[in-house]
Amino acid sequence: MKLAVVGGGSTYTPELIDGIAGRRASLDVDEIVLIDPDAYRVGAVGDFSQRLLNHAGHPARVRTTASLEEGVDGASAVLIQLRVGGQKARASDETFPHLCGCVGQETTGAGGLAKALRTVPVVLDIAERVRKVAGDDTWIVNFTNPVGIVTRALLQEGHRAVGLCNVAINLQRKFAKLLGASTGDVKLIHTGLNHLSWERGVLVEGVDRLPELLAQHAEYLGAEVSVPVGWMQRMRAVPSYYLKYYYSHDAQVAKQQTERPRAEVVSDVEEELLKIYLDPEQVTKPESLEKRGGAYYSEAAVQLVHALTSGGGAEEHVVNVGNNGTFDFLPDDAVIEVSSTVDSAGANPIPQSPVDPRFAGLIAGVTAYEYLALDAAIKGGRDRVADALLAHPLVGQYTKADQLADELVARNRDFLPWARA
Repeated sequence: MKLAVVGGGSTYTPELIDGIAGRRASLDVDEIVLIDPDAYRVGAVGDFSQRLLNHAGHPARVRTTASLEEGVDGASAVLIQLRVGGQKARASDETFPHLCGCVGQETTGAGGLAKALRTVPVVLDIAERVRKVAGDDTWIVNFTNPVGIVTRALLQEGHRAVGLCNVAINLQRKFAKLLGASTGDVKLIHTGLNHLSWERGVLVEGVDRLPELLAQHAEYLGAEVSVPVGWMQRMRAVPSYYLKYYYSHDAQVAKQQTERPRAEVVSDVEEELLKIYLDPEQVTKPESLEKRGGAYYSEAAVQLVHALTSGGGAEEHVVNVGNNGTFDFLPDDAVIEVSSTVDSAGANPIPQSPVDPRFAGLIAGVTAYEYLALDAAIKGGRDRVADALLAHPLVGQYTKADQLADELVARNRDFLPWARA
């Protein structure tokens, strides 16, 4: 099987390669093509990736190319992991919302909208070119943020796509360790949207162990996801790390204004990693890769690709997928992030119990924003940007939405053709 990685020069990529090396028996990959216009980065990552596979005794060969068409031709699956504008644009996303006292974050709020506006047109162009070269049956696995919006854009255009995030698998691994269970035996009742989710159940052999986790390990879990223990126990759910931006907005803004932007930290980590990758003696994944973020990214990606391409039985994964009646308070074409059965025919959400209004209200509100954000990303227009910002719970005021819209457009003019007209 041939696997293509668009954005293959990312310092994340060796995580994926390491996962493939460890899954030789279950993922039959013989060719991996890393596609990236940055010859320096993709060359360093490609050579190191080949050494990782060689050291693990894996027979797959790694190729690098700047040509999308060459890279995806004959691929069974295409993984998209882009950052349009690089860390410089991310640094802007993380800081310009502070002008209005709003959270600066690259996947949600005003910063997340800026990323969506830059990213959606690029990903749709890539997907259309993939379809022309590799065919309608090629799976697109989207790891590009904001995952929910980008995945809905792909599905709306009829692409065979599934969105993926590492939040759920990270929590699954933590729960398994706390419970002394095998990770494969832990099933999540994962409810919500990308970066807006709660674990409402933790099943081990069909028994919900979440009450035990909340009773015995609440302090640890509260610290891991940055929420008050009492609140978490009252909600009877474990939220994702990203819920702190909603439930502790003002405190997060104050904290961000005194900290170095994450983009700058990541830039330093990437520079360090690339130097390591260039060392011909380096044949194993460096510990410093953990500082890059994306814990268990490789496991989640490799397991999902296996489920989509192996032709075997259905597997259970948490993915971003069309709602199709799963949440009765959302349109069918909304993209949600839930536990799903996945096989070569695609992903289907596993039915869930009704969602408590405490969660459903926020899910519905952010879904409405995501519709407006995608409309702005596809059609353009300053007023569409402002309308999307006004609908977002992290902005939600006329003056802030207008000021942030003007700032967003000014800072991203080079990436928005309609803004240059």
